[in-house]
Amino acid sequence: MDHTLFFHGESLYLRPTGALHWPARHLLVVSDLHLGKSERLARRGGSLLPPYETQATLEKLDRDLDTTRATSVICLGDSFDDTASAEGIDDHSRLWLARLMAGRDWTWITGNHDPGPIEIGGTHRDEVTLGPFTFRHIADPQKTAEISGHYHPKARLAGQSRPCFLADAKRLILPAYGLYTGGLRSHEPVLTTLMAKDALAILTGPRALAIPMPR
Repeated sequence: MDHTLFFHGESLYLRPTGALHWPARHLLVVSDLHLGKSERLARRGGSLLPPYETQATLEKLDRDLDTTRATSVICLGDSFDDTASAEGIDDHSRLWLARLMAGRDWTWITGNHDPGPIEIGGTHRDEVTLGPFTFRHIADPQKTAEISGHYHPKARLAGQSRPCFLADAKRLILPAYGLYTGGLRSHEPVLTTLMAKDALAILTGPRALAIPMPR
């Protein structure tokens, strides 16, 4: 069900859920959970959405951790929809997240939605270098061997738009892992400029499916 990506000498497994599994490092990487988005929208007078996205995202993360048996986790930024969402997470979700974090090396990468430190445990970094890779929130066009998030990429296949990974020889961009996150189509200029012409889009869904990146 996963798509195997051989990237800078390492075998990475791109999961249909939008998570990245690096078995050699017992590592799971996810991006843009945006926990608390429905609460943030309601707080700011926006659209009222069913407040279930935090629970659904944590359920998905729980399953991925159970399946992969990962002992380390990197969250690539925008894990919470804003700083107040992190501070106001309900007790049930806070305890659930604490259980997932227990016994694991857990790193929160700073995103543009959650710029401040959060009092929820784990390690907080602007970026992390591990093996050949640099993990950060937003891609740097000048860098290589880079794994990032931020853009929430999507691609269309058979008339259906699906979140996707974008991969070329230099970088890998993860899809948004959380619900209610929206997305940016792969043919938008910011992505076509960033990614090489031979880039792949690996679609999430029932199985991870690699196609040439739509432009």
